[in-house]
Amino acid sequence: MTRLALTIEFDGTPFFGLQRQPHGPSVQQTVEDAAFKVTGEEVRLASAGRTDTGVHALAMRSHLDIEKDIEPFRLMQALNAQMRPDPVAVTHCAIVADDWHARFSCTARSYVYRIANRRAPLTLEKNRAWQVPQPLDADAMHEAAQALVGFHDFTTFRSVQCQSASPEKTLDRLDVVREGDHVLIHAAARSFLHHQVRSMVGCLALVGMGRWEIERVARALEAKDRQELGLNAPPHGLYFVEATYPDEA
Repeated sequence: MTRLALTIEFDGTPFFGLQRQPHGPSVQQTVEDAAFKVTGEEVRLASAGRTDTGVHALAMRSHLDIEKDIEPFRLMQALNAQMRPDPVAVTHCAIVADDWHARFSCTARSYVYRIANRRAPLTLEKNRAWQVPQPLDADAMHEAAQALVGFHDFTTFRSVQCQSASPEKTLDRLDVVREGDHVLIHAAARSFLHHQVRSMVGCLALVGMGRWEIERVARALEAKDRQELGLNAPPHGLYFVEATYPDEA
């Protein structure tokens, strides 16, 4: 049995998230079905993170165990051939130690949220960015975001369906930058609660629109109450960017 680590890129638009679902297509099912066609084996894909319906990934890290003797590059090519035309691609494949785990060995995860801050309809970025036509003050959003950095109880920014044992997390980074008519929100932490990034982005957007004052984000955090959440940003602007592992630091 050989454990292989995969780096996976996908457009989440047609999927009900990364994890296999009983009610619709998922990225996991797509990869596992392709692996079965290539190897004849029932495999189980484990990944560094979970993504909701419509969320994308630039470099999701995953692994699977295969008995068949197949060179990593050949496996990558074969999986990509089988997954066409689904918008999923394996961009890297390598043999790893048997105790390496895509989820449990991961020490940090990062996301970026893309806001298209313009009035004209989206064409190339439809379903790949959140369009906000009102002018956004990215500097005010960044200032408000800093109240969320560090160790906190993020109950306000946690989905009611979240299965995490605790609402307490350490947010290592939450930066807001403007690039032309785009506002990008970069978030990094060891792990995140369900909907945490989207919930934080939604509140920061309210600050950018001038509907919330900067200090209200800190007050929402301190309230530890989901009812204090101002807005949950839509999923299609969110991208899983990177998973970090000790041996790759």
